[in-house]
Amino acid sequence: MATFTAFTRLTSQDQADAIGLAMEEMEPEPTGIGVFEIEDGSGTYEVGGYFTEAPDEVELALLAAAFGARPFVVSEVPDTDWVDKVRRELTPVVAGRFFVYGSHDEDKIPAGAVPLLIEAAMAFGTGHHGTTQGCLEALDRLANEGFVGRSVADIGCGTAVLAMGAAKLWPEGVIASDIDDVAVEVAEANVRANDLSGKVACVVAAGFDHPDLHARAPYDLIFANILKQPLIDLAPDMQAHLAPGGYAILSGILTRQADEVVEVYTALGVPQLRRDVIGDWVTLTLRKNQ
Repeated sequence: MATFTAFTRLTSQDQADAIGLAMEEMEPEPTGIGVFEIEDGSGTYEVGGYFTEAPDEVELALLAAAFGARPFVVSEVPDTDWVDKVRRELTPVVAGRFFVYGSHDEDKIPAGAVPLLIEAAMAFGTGHHGTTQGCLEALDRLANEGFVGRSVADIGCGTAVLAMGAAKLWPEGVIASDIDDVAVEVAEANVRANDLSGKVACVVAAGFDHPDLHARAPYDLIFANILKQPLIDLAPDMQAHLAPGGYAILSGILTRQADEVVEVYTALGVPQLRRDVIGDWVTLTLRKNQ
């Protein structure tokens, strides 16, 4: 079955949200709509719709004119088994002791590695993105330095790959949370696939807003691989939920954004210990003052 996409850009978040809502009334109706801020500092937002029938380009042109957006770019997406394609093209990732792989590469697990099974069909966090890889390498380094996580949280967990990495190292329970219901379902499926049921709890929560997250605090290690602004917004709660001397591993940060994040956390008594760069992305390791 053919799939069509229609994308536009504009510089007002309110207008971007509004045009996204207006697209819901189109005929044929889109099967999905997304509004995203482009993380390049330009203040630009992208709005996209997915259709199983060719969208009405006249209606799209009228919407673009009404909301001050650029003309929509409409494309037909080839009928492709994307899951199979991704499985064939994604190779395993080595991040310190961790080996992140799909089931099709199970025979490639090196001796002595800590395997983390993440299927290509799953949500963000397959290990191929520099942010996920950077967080796993930071976790590996802390463990090599003798750190033992007794209370660990993964905020904005996606596939829960970071929570599972911690649970593979230490016997104490780990909690993973995400604001998205589907991401939490994916995380739970991954936990079962990696034989970590009972070792990683998964909850739906915005930030730390869940009774289970409060009950397990304070944490000696918190992961948050999200984006710059949510990390900044989360900083006071992060500081409050970290134990004295506890570590935070943060990513989802472009290199030019790192100083701003570090400044906010340092002012709250959680200064930077280390900064690691993979491509355009930074992973920060911070430690709360004793």
